[in-house]
Amino acid sequence: MKVIQAKSAGFCYGVQRAVELAEQTARERGGCVMLGSIIHNAHVVQHLEQLGAHQVAGPEEIRPGDTVLIRAHGEKKQVIGHLKDIGAECVDATCPNVLRVQQIVAQADAEGRVPIIIGDPNHPEVMGVASWSARSVVFEGAETLQRWLDEDPARRELPLTAVAQTTCIRIIWDGAAEILKKQCTNAKIFDTICNATHKRQSEAAELASQVDVMVVVGDRKSANTKHLTEICSRQCPAVYQIERAEELKRDFLTGCSVAGLTAGASTPAGIIKEVYTTMSEEIKTMEPTEESFEEMLEKSFKTLNTGEKVTGIVTAVGPTEVQVDLGCKQAGYISVDELSADPSVKPEDVVKVGDEIETYIIRVNDVEGYAMLSKKRLDAVKVWEEIEEARENKTTLEGKVTEENKGGIVVNVKGVRVFVPASQSGQPRGADLSEMIGQTVSLRITEVNRARRRVVGSIRAVQYEARQAAQAAIWESIEVGKHYTGTVKSMTSYGVFVDIGGVDGMVHISELSWSRIKTPAEVCKVGDTMDVYVISFDPEKKKISLGVKDHSIDPWQVFMDKYQVGDVASVRIVKLMTFGAFAEVVPGVDGLIHISQIADRRIDKPEDVLSEGQIVDAKITAIDEEKQKISLSIRALLTPAADEAEEEEAPVEE
Repeated sequence: MKVIQAKSAGFCYGVQRAVELAEQTARERGGCVMLGSIIHNAHVVQHLEQLGAHQVAGPEEIRPGDTVLIRAHGEKKQVIGHLKDIGAECVDATCPNVLRVQQIVAQADAEGRVPIIIGDPNHPEVMGVASWSARSVVFEGAETLQRWLDEDPARRELPLTAVAQTTCIRIIWDGAAEILKKQCTNAKIFDTICNATHKRQSEAAELASQVDVMVVVGDRKSANTKHLTEICSRQCPAVYQIERAEELKRDFLTGCSVAGLTAGASTPAGIIKEVYTTMSEEIKTMEPTEESFEEMLEKSFKTLNTGEKVTGIVTAVGPTEVQVDLGCKQAGYISVDELSADPSVKPEDVVKVGDEIETYIIRVNDVEGYAMLSKKRLDAVKVWEEIEEARENKTTLEGKVTEENKGGIVVNVKGVRVFVPASQSGQPRGADLSEMIGQTVSLRITEVNRARRRVVGSIRAVQYEARQAAQAAIWESIEVGKHYTGTVKSMTSYGVFVDIGGVDGMVHISELSWSRIKTPAEVCKVGDTMDVYVISFDPEKKKISLGVKDHSIDPWQVFMDKYQVGDVASVRIVKLMTFGAFAEVVPGVDGLIHISQIADRRIDKPEDVLSEGQIVDAKITAIDEEKQKISLSIRALLTPAADEAEEEEAPVEE
């Protein structure tokens, strides 16, 4: 058996350049900041972090004078502009190939052309490229491009400029390019797939067709690594993507004669070498060997001591105990009460014959030749170790709320009671915490005292981090005109605040409805789901102005299409004045009912007959299209026809 490594594996020029720039900048300037991972490789990012190259959540965290390293994927045009405006110093590590794609899109925009981008719409490179033209359209491949063209045949006549994500799979790009060539009359097509990417993909495909097992090394967030895995899977039945040698499993190479190895463009050479060495050593150890009689005899005389950890194979599962072969003269037994912390669990639900199981020795009887074991106690130790490690590493754990007690709630995390104070429950002050019982929650461990068996946790900390991440995502992608589905969080006399995913935006009362309303409560309430769009935003002041009304609709045109002079309309009284009453004819369009036209008799004031909110029938007696004024009459519907010869009231301005 042997391992074959692809020639083109590991760092490409653009990635190598970005990493070297980051290292140099961090050392020379005493640190720098990055808007996300400089490349998609957690190990490289960790290395740079140690040198002082720190990540920030978004541009809003950058301060004037900060040194900002632009990652290899590039950044949005708006972000670059913002950094320059605030006086940040930018060190551009954008891959030259990505810069070329950005320039092509910018040129297309200047020429009035529509940029077509083939790639992952959620990838930072693609989002950055798309930002260089407001007309940019992103497609994942030929299928989505074809659907877009079919939705509006006129799009085939548009001036189009097509580019590809630099790490795009060749077959995906070729399919999209073929559609553009055949169906579109004015399309400029630029093959922007990186040469190094193309070479790496070709070599990987050829190698995968020649081996029994293919291993692809690279970060799981890396697009080019993902694409390599997809390409290899078309040629080889057994393909495994890993990040480091530790993820290699013996099962990967079972029955393998020849194994192939390749790596993504963001994978360091050291990691590739480590995987290659591990694979080679693993293959050697898989050569069949026979255990000698002396080795088997030695195992049979192995001694067992109370308190030791031992590993054995389950040989029998009964209703009251489990039998375990420990590979020595003593037989191992686990009583049902030492099998699990859950007293209601059945032995067959925990283990099965043939399972390998690790246990504690709680008692040894050499006379009768058996050892009593405990899985429960070992599991408890492991859980405590996990909890201590979670506190140290600030990782998130899950558990179920089991009870409410004085000052907070108790969460069961793998059998360990974790106390969460009310202030850290994530609930509003004074909330009924008993309603949380039975819920599965995520929490952060803040205090551990194993001796006192005391553990304290915080749900609020996890919620805060999740909200911060959501806020960063919103501010990273927010654009004027972008639509969101949000939730009404609070209400004021002048509008409502809507949560659009971690960030609250303000909808002014004038933007809530075309109809004239006095309070937001007339159209919504706290907790309502609301479709909104961005009118304006200020990242520095963290303010967002949202709208609800569809401004593509002209209320006056709606009125003109529906009514004409002489028609009778059902109207709503919206405002009473000394000279008459204003009534809503259609949302956003009011008409005036002059005091002389309210009743068939003389009245002193409109409120003698009408009230705000009242629905009445009124006749449209005059329309001033230029001033967009309407005159209405209730009297015309009440008086005899003979009286209608009276001069009609002209539209009156408010």
